[in-house]
Amino acid sequence: MLVLSRKAGEGITVNQDISIEILSIEGDRVRIGIQAPKDVRIYRSELLDQTIDLNRAAVKTPNISFGVAQP
Repeated sequence: MLVLSRKAGEGITVNQDISIEILSIEGDRVRIGIQAPKDVRIYRSELLDQTIDLNRAAVKTPNISFGVAQP
C-alpha cells in the first residue's frame, strides 16, 4: 500500500485520468473530491463490505423463492 500525506487543497493523480483532492480537514473528518471517468465505479469501502456480506448471507439462506413455479 502506498501511503501519502496531503494537506487540504493538495491531491494525487492515478493513471492520468483519476484525480483525488483533499478538499478540507476538520477534526477527524476529511472531505475528499474524486474526478474520474464515468465508467469508473467508486464505492465507499464500508458500504461495499456491507453489500458483499449481505450477498454472501443471501446465498447461504435456504428456501429462497425466486417466483418460479415448482413442479
